[in-house]
Amino acid sequence: MRSLYKDALPKYSIYPASLGAGAKTGDAIVDTLGYETALIICGTGAITVDMPFQLMEGDDSALGDAAAVADANLIGTEPTGESDDDNEIFTFEYVGTKRYLRVDTTAGTGLGFAAILLINPRHAPVQ
Repeated sequence: MRSLYKDALPKYSIYPASLGAGAKTGDAIVDTLGYETALIICGTGAITVDMPFQLMEGDDSALGDAAAVADANLIGTEPTGESDDDNEIFTFEYVGTKRYLRVDTTAGTGLGFAAILLINPRHAPVQ
């Protein structure tokens, strides 16, 4: 029997925190080795300014080659938590071929986070 619990691995990219205005590079780079796709989960708490999220990809483990993901490699769209989107969850999926991912934001002021749920493992169970 397959279950999401045994076939998915969650990782943070932006740790839950009060974010200040300005660019915010994700806190963690996620290695997708062994997984076919990734579900990106972004969330807001109370925010006062728009909080757009952007997925970055690359093949360098430090993401020295980081580039914005092309829309063709996404199912859904990268969300912008708008100033009236308090306590919201947004999702989209990455189906590209790069090994490393990170979520960045040009944060508005308020609470936010981003997580990457690695799914469709080549070898299961993962947990």
